[in-house]
Amino acid sequence: MKVTILSLLAALSLGTALHAADLGGVTLKVGSDTTSPPMEFIDPATGAIIGFDVDVVNAICERINCKAEFVTTGWDGIFTALQEGQFDLVASGVSITEERQAVMDFSDPYIVNGQAILVRAADAALTVDDFKAGKKLSAQANTTDAATAEEIAGKDNVQAYDSFNGSVLALRNGDVDGVVINGANAGAYEAEFAGELVVTIRDLKADPLGLVFQKGNDRVAAFNEGLAAIKADGTLDKLIAKYWTTE
Repeated sequence: MKVTILSLLAALSLGTALHAADLGGVTLKVGSDTTSPPMEFIDPATGAIIGFDVDVVNAICERINCKAEFVTTGWDGIFTALQEGQFDLVASGVSITEERQAVMDFSDPYIVNGQAILVRAADAALTVDDFKAGKKLSAQANTTDAATAEEIAGKDNVQAYDSFNGSVLALRNGDVDGVVINGANAGAYEAEFAGELVVTIRDLKADPLGLVFQKGNDRVAAFNEGLAAIKADGTLDKLIAKYWTTE
């Protein structure tokens, strides 16, 4: 997965922002489901919201003169909160899909992520065909992970949970046989549950991820300029290296 992220990212159009926009130092509220390491999570030592998405948004804001105030919110209501104006944007490992683009605006992709399946270590030999044959999957509800799980195992063999942590708990309890997981998170969960859970099925689908705004938000162009700048000057590559290795 880690190699795939890097290689697919290189295929994105990098662009160059010679003169990035200036948002005048405005503080923007950023909604995020902070239960998804290493994308976004709570630092247990400080209580601060940290992670790859946080660093990406902060780096963009440095280029376009804004400040980001991250706000924890549940995934199930994150887009509604955005539409209601509770946030200025959402940064939460959001896949860019046609359905979402119909009602929200996205930045250009900042990373491409391959989906994977998390299983118990004792079941490391399971294959996609085993899940197609009746093994049960779980996923976080209303995500592309849940859609992929249903494509593999069929709707009757998929349990969807409001939080990803609920999906993982179901796996640990033996209620399901695997969890479809955002591939960028795979290493974090393997480390957290070392010896208990493993990811052996990777790169099911490749999802481009973007920052999300209300439809018609005029800050999208500015964020695209800032994103192009951190791609061009190598900052984004450094952040990828910070959170993932190429091994």
